[in-house]
Amino acid sequence: MANTTSGTTTFDKTFAIDEIIEEAYERIGLQGVSGNQLRMARRSLNIMFQEWGNRGLHYWEVANNSITLVDGQATYTMFRSTGDGTSDATAVYGVDDVLEAVYRNSSNVDTPLTKINRSTYQGLSNKTSEGTPSQYFVQRFIDKVTITLYLTPGSTEAGNTINYYYVKRIQDVGDYTNATDVPYRFVPCMASGLAYYLSQKFKPELTQNMKLLYEDELQRALAEDGSSSSSYITPKTYYPNV
Repeated sequence: MANTTSGTTTFDKTFAIDEIIEEAYERIGLQGVSGNQLRMARRSLNIMFQEWGNRGLHYWEVANNSITLVDGQATYTMFRSTGDGTSDATAVYGVDDVLEAVYRNSSNVDTPLTKINRSTYQGLSNKTSEGTPSQYFVQRFIDKVTITLYLTPGSTEAGNTINYYYVKRIQDVGDYTNATDVPYRFVPCMASGLAYYLSQKFKPELTQNMKLLYEDELQRALAEDGSSSSSYITPKTYYPNV
C-alpha cells in the first residue's frame, strides 16, 4: 500500500513561537527551558525581526493604502507603531516607509508622483502653492512617517486620493502560541537566527558557527523573496546635430 502525503501546507502557521524557541535552544544543546529563558528568547526574536528591517525590502510586508486629500493640507501622517495613543480612525499603523505613490482623481485616473529627497523639497520656492500634486517628500521619524505633497492640494483636489504602496513593520512576537508574521521561506533562517542570538548568551563557543549558518540561510531567503517580473534595459539613442 502506497503512503499518502499530508495534503497540507500550513507548517509556517502551525509552527508557533514556543516551538521556534524550542528548536533554537535545541540547536545550541539546551532542552527543557522555561521561565526567564523563554522570555529572553522572545525578546531576542523581536530584536531579530527589527534587525531584518535593516536588511532591505521584504516583499511580504508591502501593502497598499489611500489618503483622502484635504483642501490646503500638504502633509499627512502615518504611524510606525500601534501604541501612539491616537484615536484617529483613519490612521494607518505599522508604516516604515512609502515606496511609490500616484494621484488618483474622482474618475479613478492615476497620475504618477515623483518621490523627492529633503534637499529637493527644501529648494522649492513656494511650498504652499496649490494645485494638482506632482511630487512627494517622505520623512521617517521615530514614531511616525509623514508624506508631504507638492503642490498642496486645493479645493479642486480635495476628496481625491493619493494611492501609495508602503513598507510595513514585521509584527511583534506576542504570545507564545502565536504564529509569526513571516512567510514559510523565512522559517529556516528564523530558527537559525534565534539560535545564533541565544548562543551569544548561553554558548559563546558556538556563536561563530551559528552566525555562519544563520547568514547563509537568511541570504537564500532574501534572494527568493523578490519579484519575478522581467526587467528590460533599452539603450538611449542620441541624434547629434548635423
